[in-house]
Amino acid sequence: MANIKVFLADDHQVFREGIRLLLERVADIEVVGEADDGAQTVSRVGQLLPDVVLMDITMPGLNGLEATRQIKQSYPQVKVLILTMHETDQYLSEMLEVGVSGYVVKTTTSRELISAIRTVHQGDVYLYPSIARMLVGDYLQRVKSGEEKTSYDGLTPREREILRYIAEDLQNREIARRLGISVRTVQTHRTNLMEKLGAHDRTQLVKYAIQKGIIKL
Repeated sequence: MANIKVFLADDHQVFREGIRLLLERVADIEVVGEADDGAQTVSRVGQLLPDVVLMDITMPGLNGLEATRQIKQSYPQVKVLILTMHETDQYLSEMLEVGVSGYVVKTTTSRELISAIRTVHQGDVYLYPSIARMLVGDYLQRVKSGEEKTSYDGLTPREREILRYIAEDLQNREIARRLGISVRTVQTHRTNLMEKLGAHDRTQLVKYAIQKGIIKL
């Protein structure tokens, strides 16, 4: 199996060097490049096409979120994992909008960082526990205020059920077995979900399911 190609984007050289040394000791991860500002990150990612970008939010010039937006627009297959000092909900909604695949704070352990890289590379979403709690708290607040009562973007009850199973990482065959329907029917519902939600991959479906409270973290 090919190594996970990782790109480092952070304006602190000492921090980048530390992360590079850490990741170079991991057998299935390869650091292919680095940058210290957002514009350079976008340019270098276009040249190198890494699997995962470790992205700081507060970089000079183009910040990490705008750099992420540009990367996801041009190279949607590249996964972006936010790695920052900001353990706050200030950026949560914007992160989901620009298409990040995960959020880890710099105080995390090396084991958790490596796990996060592998998780987003596989197409899943990784949220640092405190960030996950903030996201759920924000959703519950919106439910309490009435904002989320009927906002399911036209999804049918069956589509919401299948979305929940997709978000829980069940394969089409297993979903079909649980619901007593054919695999082809599951595939049709899956296609309809992607079209209704404007989703391009499973990661975006998972983010939607979290936002709407269809699945719990």
